[in-house]
Amino acid sequence: MRAIWKGAVSFGLVSIGVKLYSATEEKDIRFHQVHREDGGRIRYKRTCSVCGEEVTYDDIAKGYDIGGGEMVILTDEDFADLPLTSSRAIDVLEFVPAEQVDPILYNKAYFLEPEGAATKPYVLLRDALIDSERVAIVKVALRQREQLATLRVREGVLLLNTMLWPDEIRTPDFGFLDEDLKVRPPELAMASSLIDSMTGEFEPDVFTDDYRAALQEVIDAKVEGREVVQPEEVEEAPAAAVDLMAALKASVERAKAARGEQPARGGGGGEPTPISSARSAQKAAEKKAAKAPAKKTTAKKTAEKKTAEPAKTTAAKKTPAKKAEPAKKTAARKTAPRKSA
Repeated sequence: MRAIWKGAVSFGLVSIGVKLYSATEEKDIRFHQVHREDGGRIRYKRTCSVCGEEVTYDDIAKGYDIGGGEMVILTDEDFADLPLTSSRAIDVLEFVPAEQVDPILYNKAYFLEPEGAATKPYVLLRDALIDSERVAIVKVALRQREQLATLRVREGVLLLNTMLWPDEIRTPDFGFLDEDLKVRPPELAMASSLIDSMTGEFEPDVFTDDYRAALQEVIDAKVEGREVVQPEEVEEAPAAAVDLMAALKASVERAKAARGEQPARGGGGGEPTPISSARSAQKAAEKKAAKAPAKKTTAKKTAEKKTAEPAKTTAAKKTPAKKAEPAKKTAARKTAPRKSA
């Protein structure tokens, strides 16, 4: 890492020399604007809207629009005369409990590294912050602007969090805040149950930027000259009921299923939710479809068996009748001559 600022933490009469490093970095995939036909980079020229001439950085000043087409021009000398009392210094103003600082105020984070012989007072301030369970409220001048910030400890290192000024936080002004909306106790209880079923320990490493990964895959495929295999789309869950309670119950069931928990089953089975009803219907359809061919085959075999049985019976009846007639005639012929003698 490269230090972006050098100065000192002013802690009472103690001065701690430090270097400032960016504690975060953006992982966005950046693109250049290019000509679609040949891939050439698109360049922009800084031109004056009055005379049309191209302007170099040395001839560029800052202008403040006061309205009516009038502009006040400020030069580097004007900014140099501004009173930045905290220039090159991080002035500790007070120590407060961390929970009293609204997270909406936090802006950017920087690591502080002790410089030279400042290691011992640095460690002293770090351990004192840990022992007191407080954060330091400080002022610091960065990039020609005075900023409010906090000093706290993270993984054994002092962390500077720049903050927005209170007048930079907008006040929410929405119509629903003036409406008299009342939440029923059962709805609140079910919402609390949903929160309980989705409660866990925050582990930031388990969350990933899926869009960035997919975009990187497209870029890699372009470089290697291969096609991108699109992942299978996840089947969406059945649409939740419009009724708020039904939607909450379905959400609780889905959250429990995601955790591998079995839904509670009472004596009466409980009231089915939209998701459980949809799953039951799907299972019943699959079971019916699996049994249907078996029933047809069984019916077919039964019909063949019934057809075969009458045929056997008829054959059995006809065969004895044909054999019996010759036997009677032969017996009659033998008996007749004996009576004549």
